[in-house]
Amino acid sequence: MAHWCDIATGLEPGEHTVIELNEFSVLLVNIDGYYYAVENICPHDGGELDGGTFSSTTGSMTHNTTYKKTNSKANDTANSATVTCPRHGACFSLKTGKVLKPPAFEDIDCFAVRIQDGQLQVYDEPTEQDDPDLS
Repeated sequence: MAHWCDIATGLEPGEHTVIELNEFSVLLVNIDGYYYAVENICPHDGGELDGGTFSSTTGSMTHNTTYKKTNSKANDTANSATVTCPRHGACFSLKTGKVLKPPAFEDIDCFAVRIQDGQLQVYDEPTEQDDPDLS
């Protein structure tokens, strides 16, 4: 049965980590205070997305650079956060998992994220970020 899993530590804006949930390798990202959790494997060629580039309308970051804000439009951040695969450049929405740029043609799974009583939690089954059935 699927359930919410406590994550040992939160991430500062611009940070990311990989966590294991059941059989899933999950990429957890904090962009401007918004948390995203997506499948860490690119469906195009099996590359790990955690080595890629993360971006939003407020700026971009790679796995080895400092994240810098250039704009503070929070709604734009929530709706436009992306990850680009380091191997061949496929780009995915961190909010929906949808492919935004080939060569990938399959979406990646998303995992719901919440903060409950000050504890960062990730749902251990793929789902939509805003699934109303999660409680």
